[in-house]
Amino acid sequence: MKVGFIGLGIMGRPMAGHILSAGHELIVVKHRSPIPDELLKGGAKVVDTRRAVAEAADVIILMVPDTPDVEETLFGTDGVASGLGSGKVVVDMSSIAPMATKEFARRVNELGCDYLDAPVSGGEVGAKAGTLTIMVGGEQAVFDKVKPLFDLMGKNVTLVGGNGDGQTTKVANQIIVALTIEAVGEALLFASKAGADPAKVRQALMGGFASSKILEVHGERMIKRTFDPGFRIELHQKDLNLALQGARELKVALPNTATCQELFNTCSANGGNAWDHSALVRALELMANHEIGAK
Repeated sequence: MKVGFIGLGIMGRPMAGHILSAGHELIVVKHRSPIPDELLKGGAKVVDTRRAVAEAADVIILMVPDTPDVEETLFGTDGVASGLGSGKVVVDMSSIAPMATKEFARRVNELGCDYLDAPVSGGEVGAKAGTLTIMVGGEQAVFDKVKPLFDLMGKNVTLVGGNGDGQTTKVANQIIVALTIEAVGEALLFASKAGADPAKVRQALMGGFASSKILEVHGERMIKRTFDPGFRIELHQKDLNLALQGARELKVALPNTATCQELFNTCSANGGNAWDHSALVRALELMANHEIGAK
C-alpha cells in the first residue's frame, strides 16, 4: 500500500518504521519535527504538506497528541482533507474525544472517503516491538482493508464497533491504567514505609492475584526511580479529561478517576508534566513524606 504517516513522535516513529520495513511505500511530511534518519534511510518519501501526503497515499495514518491537533491536521490549511480523493482511508491512531471523532468521520465520509479511529495502548515499548493493542471503530470492510497494516504495529487488534467506539475503548483503557498505577503506588509505598523491601514485595506479588503488567513494568519503574517517558503525565491527564468530560455528559460518577487526575495535577505542579505516568507515585510520596526504597 501507499501509506501516509503524520505524527512521528515517541510512538509514531517506530510504528511508521514497521510499515516501511514491511515493504509498503511510506509518505511523510516535514512538519513539527525532523524526519527520523532511519525512515529516510529506509526510503520514506518526504513531501512538504499534509495535503500532499493525502494526495500521494491510499491510507493516511495520524498519530498526534490531542483532539485539536487531529482537527487541524485534517481540516487546517493544506490539511489532509484538502488532498483526499474518493476511496482513500483516514486512520486516526491518536487518543482523542469520541464525540469529536464521530464528527471528523462524518466530514471525511462526505468527501467520499472512509474513516477509522484506532487508538493504541502499549506505550513506547509496544510501539517499538510491534505489539500494541489497537482498538478500532469503523466499518468492517474498511477495517479488513487496513488490518494488514494494523498487524504490523500490534498484536491485539479488535474492531470494537462504529466510529467513536475505538476512542471510547481507549478512554476506558486509560481509566484502568491510571487507577492501577495508583493502586500499585499505594501498595509499594505502604510496604516501603512499613520497612519491607519494596523490590521483594513486588516480586512476591507478581506470583499472586495482584499480578499485573503495571505491577511488572511500572512497579519496577517506581522502585528504580526511572521516570523518563514512556507515556508522559500530561498526555494521561488529557485522556482522563476526556473520561471526566464524558462522564459529566453521561451523568456517570467516576470518583477514583477524578482522584487520579488530582494526583497527576500534583505531579504537574511539581514540574512533572513530562515525567512518565508511573511517576504518579511521587504525589503519594509527597503526602507520605516518604520515598519508596528510602531507609
